[in-house]
Amino acid sequence: MSITPLALLVIHCGFLLICIKASVHEYAGARFISKGNAFVVHGGSEGIYSSIPGQNDSSISSYPGDSFIRFEKIVFSRPKEISNFSSMPVHAVVFEVDDRETIGGSAYGGQRAVCCTGDLAKLGVCKQGEIIRRPSSNNPGWPQVFGVSFNADEVVATLQPKSVQITRTGMYNLYFIHCDLNLKEVVVEGKTIWKNPTGYLPGRMAPLMNFYGFMSLAFAILGIFWFSQYARFWREVLPLQNCITLVITLGMFEMALWYFDYAKFNETGIRPIGITVWAVSFGTVKRTVSRLIILMVAMGYGVVRPTLGGLTSKVLLLGGTFFVASEVLELVENVGAISDLSGKARLFFVLPVAILDAFFVLWIFTSLSSTLNKLQARRMLAKLDIYRKFTNALAVAVIVSVGWICYELYFKSNDVYNEHWQNAWIIPAFWQVLSFSLLCVICALWAPSQNSMRYAYSDDTEEFDKDDSLTLIKPSSLPSKDVRSPSEHRAAHGGVELSNGDVEEDKTE
Repeated sequence: MSITPLALLVIHCGFLLICIKASVHEYAGARFISKGNAFVVHGGSEGIYSSIPGQNDSSISSYPGDSFIRFEKIVFSRPKEISNFSSMPVHAVVFEVDDRETIGGSAYGGQRAVCCTGDLAKLGVCKQGEIIRRPSSNNPGWPQVFGVSFNADEVVATLQPKSVQITRTGMYNLYFIHCDLNLKEVVVEGKTIWKNPTGYLPGRMAPLMNFYGFMSLAFAILGIFWFSQYARFWREVLPLQNCITLVITLGMFEMALWYFDYAKFNETGIRPIGITVWAVSFGTVKRTVSRLIILMVAMGYGVVRPTLGGLTSKVLLLGGTFFVASEVLELVENVGAISDLSGKARLFFVLPVAILDAFFVLWIFTSLSSTLNKLQARRMLAKLDIYRKFTNALAVAVIVSVGWICYELYFKSNDVYNEHWQNAWIIPAFWQVLSFSLLCVICALWAPSQNSMRYAYSDDTEEFDKDDSLTLIKPSSLPSKDVRSPSEHRAAHGGVELSNGDVEEDKTE
């Protein structure tokens, strides 16, 4: 039985909604995976700011200024058929990324191991079968290592509730590790809670809450300007301006939803799935509509032609494909965000969006080139001036985007262990600022006014739509039908100038 792409999307989204719970890291039967000579479960990674100095490290406190990683109901289970022996401990290991070299070691420069080998035991640096660890030189008392063992005939070992206080800002990692070959079938259940001084937002996300608050204010200011113009000149509004109104409205909702999403997450420690999905969906619709508007403007829709003709279905197909690819990517990035680490599977979802974006850019500039040629050939000077400004703005945006993509690749390639997590929020924030800036340029160029209809498509649309491969030519010595003298206009319209082209209206109107 075949499954449509839409059905796959619904199934995927449903899976995310059921399984994900933000900063509360849950372990539901997680199995240990062999890594070198150890068996490991990754418990989470988050950037955490230091808590207020002087707090008791062993206390389980809910004081608002505390930063901690709290272990709750952590249970290790093994099958009954392998429960007839006492095991070596199953450890919880918490360390800051700068101290990663304090876990594990090697004898005589050989392969690095997490569990103590016979050669290392002979050197007296550890006990065979135990986890190799050394005290941190930068953070006294770290890394934090504690665990629990299985007694004979026991199938469950419970880790006592514990809160690890964070007194030094950094990227913290949690691993459950054991070195007992007889415990291959052990699973872990329970949860850990990670908290910053100001709330439960992971450190990488914390600055984004304030950022989306400022962006909400920026969209509100832009909305006030646009809607005031829209209300004043609603009789002169073009279809293109209705599309811009939709984008501004979607942007206002998106920024507000992201702010409330982060605020609720920060307060409770559990991400509000409903708000997140709505924020993702509004943002995806906004980006899709924005790209379609830019493409249609590049083709001359609403300005020099009333319809897209035979290209409508192709434009809609490209927009629909981009929406699906972008929606899946955003759901994976945001609804599934638990740790401050980027999953390798993310690359699979990024590539389709990047390819579609490149196709949009190519089609937009190809269409702009054709439209500019035709406008200059017809000497529609005012429209040509607007399109040149629009083209320049797009060119600057593309150049800046390419530069930022190069910086982003450099940033991520030099931050393998997420040591620069405090600055990582700038990368998604930049794209929001860039798209908002381009939207402001479009609003300035096509704001509703008493002359809006003057820039509407001309009556000779059939001639304009012909693919006559016009190139830039020298201005004709004869006036075109779009550039007439004031006396010709008055004669054609009974003494009143009704400009459909690009000359200025008669001052007596």
